[in-house]
Amino acid sequence: MGTEKLRCCAKFFESSKPYLAMISLQFGYAGMNIITKVSLNQGMSHYVLVVYRHAFATLSIAPFAFIFERKGQPKITFRVFMQIFILALLGLVITKFNAPITSSIVARPVIDQNFYYAGLKLTSPTFSCSLSNMLPAMTFVLAFFCRMEKIDIKKVRCIAKIMGTLVTVAGAMLMTLYRGPIVDMVWAKHADPQNKTNGTGTTGSLDKDWLLGCIFLMIATLAWASLFVLQAKAIQTYKNHQLSLTSLVCFIGTIQAIAVTFVVEHNTSVWKIGWDMNLLAAAYAGIVTSSISYYVQGLVIKKKGPVFATAFSPLMMIIVAIMGSFILAEQIYLGGVIGAILIVVGLYSVLWGKHKEQIESKAADEIPLPLKDAQLAAITVPVIDATDNSTEEKYGQKGETNNKLSSVVITMPNPEAPTKVNHEAKA
Repeated sequence: MGTEKLRCCAKFFESSKPYLAMISLQFGYAGMNIITKVSLNQGMSHYVLVVYRHAFATLSIAPFAFIFERKGQPKITFRVFMQIFILALLGLVITKFNAPITSSIVARPVIDQNFYYAGLKLTSPTFSCSLSNMLPAMTFVLAFFCRMEKIDIKKVRCIAKIMGTLVTVAGAMLMTLYRGPIVDMVWAKHADPQNKTNGTGTTGSLDKDWLLGCIFLMIATLAWASLFVLQAKAIQTYKNHQLSLTSLVCFIGTIQAIAVTFVVEHNTSVWKIGWDMNLLAAAYAGIVTSSISYYVQGLVIKKKGPVFATAFSPLMMIIVAIMGSFILAEQIYLGGVIGAILIVVGLYSVLWGKHKEQIESKAADEIPLPLKDAQLAAITVPVIDATDNSTEEKYGQKGETNNKLSSVVITMPNPEAPTKVNHEAKA
C-alpha cells in the first residue's frame, strides 16, 4: 500500500514539473519587471541598463555554447553576419522550435529593450506586462502581410485568430486612451504615497508621459514581433547551434548598445555602477531571464509544446500587479484592468487558433500519399504459404510446418495495355 502511494506521488510530481517550471519562470519574469522599475526610478539610464544586461547574458550563455556546441560550427559568412547583426539590432533569438507566433524570447533586441525600458519608466510594470501580451496577435498580423500565414474564413481556427487579434488591439487601445478611476487594492490602502509609481508631477504631465510610455511600449512590441518573421534564415543556419546563435546575438547586441549609449548619453557618470539595485537589475535580467529561462523553457517546450508555455504569460501580469502594489504602491486603473482582460481573452483566442492549426498540420503529415501505377508495379508482396514442403525439409521437422512458415516474394509487373497485347497476338 505504501509503495503504491509513493508511486502515485512520484507520478504526480513528474506530471507537475512543467506546470511548476512555468509558474516559477513567471515569478522570475515578474521580479525582473519590478527590480528594473525600481532601478529606473532611482535614476539609472535605460541605455546603460541594456548594455549591462546584454553583457551579463553573453557571459552567462557563451560558456555553455563553447562546451556543448563547439563542434561543427557554421561558417560565418557576410550574409550570416548581417542576419545576426539585424537580429541583435531589431530582433531576438527564440527558444521554441517551428512556432514563430507562440515563441518566447531568449535575448530581446537592442531597439526593443530601449523602447520597453523607456515605456516602463513612464508607465508601470503591470501596464508594460499587459501590453506585451499583444505579441502573438501582432506577430500574426505581420506574418499575414509577409504571406507566411494563410487565412481561410471558412475555418473556425482562422476566425479565432482574427477575432483574437481584433480583441487584443481593442484592449490595448482601451488601456492607452482610457485610464478611469483608481482600483483600490486592500493591501495597498495604507501604502506610503511617496513610493507610488509616477506619483510626482501634475496631472497633465502624467497623462502626457503615460501616453508617450504607451507609444514606446507599442513600438517595442512591434520591434519584438517583427523579427519573429525575419529570423527563419538564421535559425536554419544555426539549427543545431542555438546556444551559439544566442551568444553571438547577445555579444553583437552589447556592442550595438554601447554605440547607442555613447551617442545618446554624453555624461560618463551614467556608466558608474556599484553593489546596488542597478547591478542587481542588470545581472538579474541578463542571467535569470536570458540564461536560466533558455534552459527551462527549452525543456518545457520539448515536452509540452510552445502553446503550453505561452499560455502562462498572463500569469506574469497578475503577479506583477500584486508585487507592484506591495513594493511600489502602484496605482491600478479601471481602464487598465478592463483592457488587460480583453488582451488576455484575445491572446488565448489566437493561441487556440494556432494550436488547432498545428494539430491539423500534424494530421495532414500523417496521411499517406496515394501511390501511382508505376510505384505499385515495383511493390513486392509477401505471400504466406503454410504448406510449403521446402520449409519442412529445411528444418528437418515436418511437424513444425505451422510454426515456421515460409514466404515467397512475388513481383507484380505493370500490366501492359490491351492494344499492345492484341498486336503481339496477331504477329
